[in-house]
Amino acid sequence: MFAAYAARIDRDQPLNGLELGERPEPEVRPGWTTVTVKAASLNHHDLWSLRGVGLPEGRLPMILGCDAAGIDEDGNEVVLHSVIGQTGHGVGPDEPRSILTERYQGTFAERVTVPRWNVLPKSKDLSFEEAACLPTAWLTAYRMLFTNAGVRPGDSVLVQGAGGGVATAAIALGKAAGLRVFATSRDEAKRKRAVELGAVEAYEPGARLPQRVDAVIETVGAATWSHSVKSLRPGGTLVISGATSGDRPAHAELTRIFFLELKVVGSTMGSKDELEDLLSFCAATGVRPLVDDVLPLDRAREGFERMASGELFGKIVLTTS
Repeated sequence: MFAAYAARIDRDQPLNGLELGERPEPEVRPGWTTVTVKAASLNHHDLWSLRGVGLPEGRLPMILGCDAAGIDEDGNEVVLHSVIGQTGHGVGPDEPRSILTERYQGTFAERVTVPRWNVLPKSKDLSFEEAACLPTAWLTAYRMLFTNAGVRPGDSVLVQGAGGGVATAAIALGKAAGLRVFATSRDEAKRKRAVELGAVEAYEPGARLPQRVDAVIETVGAATWSHSVKSLRPGGTLVISGATSGDRPAHAELTRIFFLELKVVGSTMGSKDELEDLLSFCAATGVRPLVDDVLPLDRAREGFERMASGELFGKIVLTTS
């Protein structure tokens, strides 16, 4: 079957390790099922895998891709939950949880095998392309907002780095949930699109906000960390799920954090129950993932290049037919 896969690890030039071509059919395991992939979305996790983060050379070649929507063996339209072994289903008793492609072949292929427990029904209201955006970026944003930040309708939120998959998801979900959302971006066009997506206003990074916010959604890291801390009201919550600009800020702002009793919460992916809740939330509110572009699988390299350059707003989706 045709697939996009990591053939080599290159920490400095990750796309050098990306190959497109034929790979073996997925291995059948007890308690696992094969899904015919209709659409799969790109995540920064895929770039990190090509750098060898979470993916040692001994597991190569590895088909990339964590997210997918497709057709199961019974002909049902389904969405895949990307965290393998979260409750022990389909894996050994001592195996730690992992994200698909850290241990098992991924979704940038015509077919993928996952534990049956990881397969959820897809609503007919969602396209395959939209559904494929949910299991990583949108689920991460959902958990950051509603589980770890604990915000409620009427609360205010700052989303740093508008344009990426998690950031655009947080803006759209926050708007749909009745939050007052502010956003930042270095790019004027992205700031405009953030407002169109649902932000009250979008600013250049570091700009003073009209009010201190209840929570900050942080995926940028070092470049925006100090601004994130300074933007919080006393007792507010900073939730971080990534550090695309680096994980060592020049100023940790420790004095401000303890004096104002701020909370800093790490967040990674989300549970199957949260993915079910997210699917229900999309159905109830009509909110849909923002798809920047849809490309056939044989043009996966173009999608990787755009994601690596940051020249996108929303998600890039790969289709198999």
